Amino acid sequence: MAMKLNAINFPSPKCPSFALPPAASCRSPRFFMASTLRSGSLEAETVKKPFSPPREVHVQVTHSMPPQKLEIFKSIEGWAEDNILVHLKPVEKCWQPQDFLPDPASDGFHDQVKELRERAKEIPDDYFVVLVGDMITEEALPTYQTMLNTLDGVRDETGASSTPWAVWTRAWTAEENRHGDLLNKYLYLSGRVDMKQIEKTIQYLIGSGMDPRTENNPYLGFIYTSFQERATFVSHGNTARHARDHGDIKLAQICGTIASDEKRHETAYTKIVEKLFEIDPDGTVLAFADMMKKKISMPAHLMYDGRDDNLFDHFSAVAQRLGVYTARDYADIVEHLVARWKVENITGLSADGQKAQDYVCGLPPRIRRLEERAQGRAKQAAKLPFSWIYNREVLL
Repeated sequence: MAMKLNAINFPSPKCPSFALPPAASCRSPRFFMASTLRSGSLEAETVKKPFSPPREVHVQVTHSMPPQKLEIFKSIEGWAEDNILVHLKPVEKCWQPQDFLPDPASDGFHDQVKELRERAKEIPDDYFVVLVGDMITEEALPTYQTMLNTLDGVRDETGASSTPWAVWTRAWTAEENRHGDLLNKYLYLSGRVDMKQIEKTIQYLIGSGMDPRTENNPYLGFIYTSFQERATFVSHGNTARHARDHGDIKLAQICGTIASDEKRHETAYTKIVEKLFEIDPDGTVLAFADMMKKKISMPAHLMYDGRDDNLFDHFSAVAQRLGVYTARDYADIVEHLVARWKVENITGLSADGQKAQDYVCGLPPRIRRLEERAQGRAKQAAKLPFSWIYNREVLL
């Protein structure tokens, strides 16, 4: 999983959105290590634990799905086993990070590393900012499995449940785990980035969690993951394209392979929502509209490196400028999902359902118009240092 963006001045809640700009006042939660506070200070007296609790980004709503709808998810377990688990690959047929990296057991290991580093020298800093941000997002995987296991009716109740929902979540997590592993090892070998600062950012991010506003509601959760996986597919596909343009075919293959995984996962999640539209069209279109009104927040929107309170915003700005993930991509994804789920063709909706249908169907052109206006008002971008690349400056 991965995504970012800052672009449109679009009415939004307090926190950064997946593809729309966070308010300037939004800050990543800052965790203070007790050992770094001077003895006798007020902070030292009040901080009793190694990490302070994460700040709530929103007033959080929980367990919003009516209890009677739990039966829907129980009733389609057989369908999920036949139609969703098929999108997992057997471990023995999966690629592994080592397939793309120098072999440490090989006599030619050092030469392979030297070759990797030579290719990496030709890649500009701004690309590495985006690649690092994507890798950090992938490395926060414990948070994403936790998020899926908050969803009523589909969570893994024991940690080893045999329901198809639980099997999917664990196996999806295992497949996703390879993404961060591969990018992390590549970046380590490249010699182009400050791994300690990156590692601190990962620790901060996992510690702060995420706030996707899915309310323990699987309707909202599966709409969120459908969008998220599509966005990750787009982002990794674009980093592959840029790597190829910079002459690093091996890195392009790495990013493209990850994108392929994300595409397969997107297919599974969109099939779940398609099934919900079939069973409960009114409830599903209302959930779709609700999620779109909230905006899809990037899983890493609480990103922090111990220095930059607005690190997510700055990372997003670089990704937007490079065309790795943009406001136009956000609109395209909404449009793709509307078409994929045939939302325009749904009939028999309630009055509220019809309003929700009109809203989501009209959203893509609205986003594009706002993005065009924002681009017209855009000021000359500033340069800012990123700790991930040894505080070298990059144009936002």
